[in-house]
Amino acid sequence: MEKLDTTEQEEHSGQGKPIQWHPAFFEAIQLELDEYRGVLEFHYDYQLTTGPQRIDVVIIKNTADVPIKKNIAAIFRKVNLVEYKSPDNNISVKDFYKVYGYACQYIQLIENKDIAINELTLSFVESHYPQELIKHLKEQRNFTLEESYPGIYNVKGDIMPIQLIDSRKLSAEENLWLRELDNRLTAQQMRKLTEEIWRLGSAANIAAYIDAIMQANPKSMEEAAKMSESAVTLEEVLHRIGFIAKWEARGKAEGKAEGKAEIARNALSRGLSLEMIRDITGLDLETIKSLNVQ
Repeated sequence: MEKLDTTEQEEHSGQGKPIQWHPAFFEAIQLELDEYRGVLEFHYDYQLTTGPQRIDVVIIKNTADVPIKKNIAAIFRKVNLVEYKSPDNNISVKDFYKVYGYACQYIQLIENKDIAINELTLSFVESHYPQELIKHLKEQRNFTLEESYPGIYNVKGDIMPIQLIDSRKLSAEENLWLRELDNRLTAQQMRKLTEEIWRLGSAANIAAYIDAIMQANPKSMEEAAKMSESAVTLEEVLHRIGFIAKWEARGKAEGKAEGKAEIARNALSRGLSLEMIRDITGLDLETIKSLNVQ
């Protein structure tokens, strides 16, 4: 899985800090399509021109004769443009035409002139049913829409294959990573997600995804951590995937104690309980309470 810089600022925040939904989405869609990593090439925040035009995700299919059987990628062709909206946002009609325009620009600007417009696809992903956009496409464009899989709506009538995805309606079995990239997770959902992250182990580049989920669902995360039937603890999961090490690396190089304090600040900002932070850092509860989370 391709790594990325997670410093991009988002408009929505939890615990007073911005939640990086877009980097988390980039990791999620790679996890969803992991079995095709030898066929697909992923690009994040793709800069279309020297100006401000950027596409959230571009996925290049390098092998034409290998079919992509995954539900979210069934329409994929050579070049696949993906627009994502965080859980509290919607894909608007304006967003649709912006990305459609980007597709046309992409055809003009790419070096390989052999790619035709019908070799591009557009995917729009949000956490809602795109009612306003669907109404516009039906009434103003005379397009028809077909729900090919739960939460996936194919737009019929344009030269480019287009799909609208409501991530909350996706299959929990087939699309765990996209479905659970949300700010409304229950403790049960958080526990299942934690177990899947444990299964991935340290090989997975999933830090941005975990960070977003933790910030957006602190209460559910704490409830999940208390479930007695859990096979592994959240602390063990975070250590296993190297998440705690990443926090520690961000600490100030002034000594071990300050490094632990920095880990605690990071954990507090993401909603972890005082007891959980105590177990992770070894700091006493009073010290943790006294830390100032900016």
